[in-house]
Amino acid sequence: MNDSSTSVELADSLRALVSRLSPGDRLPSSRELIKEYRVGPATVARAIAALAAEGAVVTRPGSGTYAAQRTRLHDETTAIDTAWQTVALTDRAVDTHLIAAPLGPAPAGTITMDGGYVHRSLQPTRALSAALARAARRPDAWDRAPADGLMALRTVFGRIIGGGVAPEDVLITAGGQSALSIAFRAIAGPGSPVLVESPTYPQAMAAARAAGLRPVPVPLDADGIRPDLLADAFAMTGARLLYCQPTYQNPTGTVLAPERRRQILDVARASGAFVIEDDFARHLGHGGTVPRPLVADDRDGTVIYVTSLTKPAAPSLRIGALVARGPVMERMRAVRLVDDFFIARPLQEAALEVLSSPSWDRHVRSLGTALRERCAVLAAAITQEIPGAALPALPTGGLHLWVRLPSGMDDTVLTSAARQHGVAVSAGSRYFATEPPAAHLRIGFAATADHTELTEGAGRLGAALAELDPGQERGA
Repeated sequence: MNDSSTSVELADSLRALVSRLSPGDRLPSSRELIKEYRVGPATVARAIAALAAEGAVVTRPGSGTYAAQRTRLHDETTAIDTAWQTVALTDRAVDTHLIAAPLGPAPAGTITMDGGYVHRSLQPTRALSAALARAARRPDAWDRAPADGLMALRTVFGRIIGGGVAPEDVLITAGGQSALSIAFRAIAGPGSPVLVESPTYPQAMAAARAAGLRPVPVPLDADGIRPDLLADAFAMTGARLLYCQPTYQNPTGTVLAPERRRQILDVARASGAFVIEDDFARHLGHGGTVPRPLVADDRDGTVIYVTSLTKPAAPSLRIGALVARGPVMERMRAVRLVDDFFIARPLQEAALEVLSSPSWDRHVRSLGTALRERCAVLAAAITQEIPGAALPALPTGGLHLWVRLPSGMDDTVLTSAARQHGVAVSAGSRYFATEPPAAHLRIGFAATADHTELTEGAGRLGAALAELDPGQERGA
């Protein structure tokens, strides 16, 4: 073993050595290992530490390192019997079919067009890494953070949201999904209905169901959720909660029309209901003016606002915010304390630095340009490769295209076939609380490496469609 050998490789070699020893046998000394494997002392120390953490060896200071006692918790040849869990788990509160990828992890080489995050090349990784490194070096980096979040970070979120949102109205969360979970559990009791757009974000429906709520769909059109049908839904169900995405809605990309924004709030207020506004795409506009959030024009405490930095920045920047006024905020604070007390301080400090830097605005602008270009490339490729597919006006923000498939096509069958051709897309049926009116695909343009991969992915999707329906002529 030469000088470039790693501690991982040395640990593998020592693991094989230990397997030949009897419990209590002594391993060669560090000096002997350094000489035999021609590595440095630090490499040996790391390898021994790894084996000790696994329980393969026991280190005795001043004496040496010894093979540990071998124990078996059960007969490894006998399968574990978990049948009893079926009875113990009773009713399923968490709908795993909505949360988990229905087809499992994509094979190597698959072009990813079913994801909800931007590609690494679109992330501000340098700024994030530098900010996190500086945050970790602060004297108070590992102190307990306030339960509501750092005051400075809450102030920045309030300024971004506008409408007079004060720091006291903001609760920092571990991303948008955590914020949704907190809100659903805090606002409505188990068994209550919650109105949702149709189609809508599947993980929001899953979070609602996990809270014991019953999603009730309200149709969308090109201008967003329909106020007339919303009023009917409130009246028929007695719901006291609406979940919606007014800006660059997932999956359709729809933006709630200006004249409807006030109508939605008026209908909810008249019904004595809250509105959860999921503003996940606040920083995902494609270069145009992003509409004001509903909460900025809310003067009755009707809107519970959710936003996150995960989508425009990076998947592991799990920083989001809840905004609310009145007693409902106290409810949500209580739920957050039960869940996790507070969000890790270094991550909050890093998020604060990134948001406060002029480079953040530059990143959002460059990201918008890149998303607009990718959206156009994918739309052109889909039009070319999937004849008969209905593609409405291009979205002005967000990460996806919502494509209606040719008549008679099954979206789940096509999704499975596409995976066999090396491209992953999302079946539209996952986005409906009840039976879908037609077959759709949600196709993402943000998670691929470049324009070439987008075009290739569309080509693979077209090949899958042609295989299922030979009558479809690609390129028509």
